[in-house]
Parts: sequence; C-alpha cells; structure tokens
Amino acid sequence: MPVDRMDTVRLSVIIITKNEAAHIGACLDTLGFADEIIVLDSGSTDATGDIVRQHGAIWHQSPDWPGFGPQKNRALDLASGDWVLSIDADERVTPELADHIQQVLQAPTADAYRIARLSNFCGRWIKHSGWWPDHVVRLFRRQAGRFTDAAVHERVQVQGNLGTLPGHFLHYPYATLEVFIDKINRYSAEAARMAYDQGRRTTLLGPFAHGFWTFFRHYVLRLGMLDGWQGLMLAGMAGTGSFYRYVKLYCLQRQASATDRAVP
Repeated sequence: MPVDRMDTVRLSVIIITKNEAAHIGACLDTLGFADEIIVLDSGSTDATGDIVRQHGAIWHQSPDWPGFGPQKNRALDLASGDWVLSIDADERVTPELADHIQQVLQAPTADAYRIARLSNFCGRWIKHSGWWPDHVVRLFRRQAGRFTDAAVHERVQVQGNLGTLPGHFLHYPYATLEVFIDKINRYSAEAARMAYDQGRRTTLLGPFAHGFWTFFRHYVLRLGMLDGWQGLMLAGMAGTGSFYRYVKLYCLQRQASATDRAVP
C-alpha cells in the first residue's frame, strides 16, 4: 500500500498497462515507499484492474491507444506529486534502489535521474548485448520532465540537470519466446510507420543490411557472445526486428507509390 509521509517530498509512480496480470502485482509489491501510484490502462481484458485495485493503486482507463509516449504523458498528467517515478509493469524496484530514491528526494541535486536496468532473458541476467547498464531517465520533477510523442522508444525530455542514481531496476521483459516474437512484430510495425511519417525511406536491400548490422553490433561489438546461448538468441532476434522494421517501411513506400499511380 502507498504510504503517506509528511516529512519528505511527495512521490507519484506512474505505470501504463494492457493485460499485465502476470506482472503488475509483483511490480506494485516493490512500490510501498511511494505516496501515490497511478495506473493508466488501455483496455485490459485480464485481471490487471482487479490486481491494481487490490494493491490500493489508482486505476484509470483510456479509450484508445495513442502510442507509448502520448500514453505516458497522459499518465503523467494524472500525477499530483512533486516528483514522478515512471516504471513499467515488467520492472521491479529493488530494496536498494528504493532506499536510494528516498534518500535523493530528501535533498535532490538534480531535476531528473537516470536508473540502470538489469534484464533477465530465459533465466539469465544479461550483462552484455547492449542490455546493461541500459540507463533510462525515470525519476524526475513533475514540472521538469515530459515524454516525447514517439509511438515506440519514447524517452523523457528533461528541463534541468540530469543525475544518475545508484542501484537498478530488475527487468523481466519476456515471459516466453512467443511474447518476444509478438513484441518484435508490434514494435517493428509502429517503428516503420513512425519512420515513414518522418520521411525516412529504404531500398530493397536495406532490410538485409540493417538486419545483419544489428546482429553484428549486438553479438560482436556489444559482446553478446559473452551472454551464452541467450546472447546469440538476443542478437538474432534484434537483427530480425531490424529486418522486419525495414521490410515494413519498404512495403509502406510501395503501397504509397501504387496509390499515387492509381490516382487519375
């Protein structure tokens, strides 16, 4: 349950969800130090809402899905704390990180803080492959931060000084390989559409070049080879995701070109 403390800066936690019943309870269990927990859901059909309410968090639902950046800004607009911690349902705050957050809020030296993430894939904590330390800006003064409007790969834009907190989140991004594959499919479609709308284009060979380079970067340059067979799988999936993204971008180009030719 969130606690009400009068001797420290008030902290709001924001989380966006959709069908996160497998994760949200464990996530909320690590947030007992927060003064307010806001969950903004975009149409869950599982028990996510029941679990959220059982934990005493504030439950909101949105009528549509505008993309990750806009949805997180909606959640941010619902927060009332002086400081905001943004966390995903598949992340956990360790006791050490919780202590560091509470300590820094007693005497902040920056307007926002980066926090590392330690991610688990197929039972292994990934220390290479570009997955560690994976710093993300998640703790910030409510008036000093805003998410970009990106549909995927959103980030917090900070007006002020940026610091780095000791400690890290624990991250459980993929419960099964099927979840990973589904996420690659969804993200690649959204990323392709965003790239097309921004005026980016590719050639027929582009997907192959980008896919190979992404695999090489993750497995060799980012030392994924040191993460065992999981590192090889991650590099292969990253390359596949890049390949899909540029294939879908190329298809959008072709569809637009065909439409233009069909117009009399």
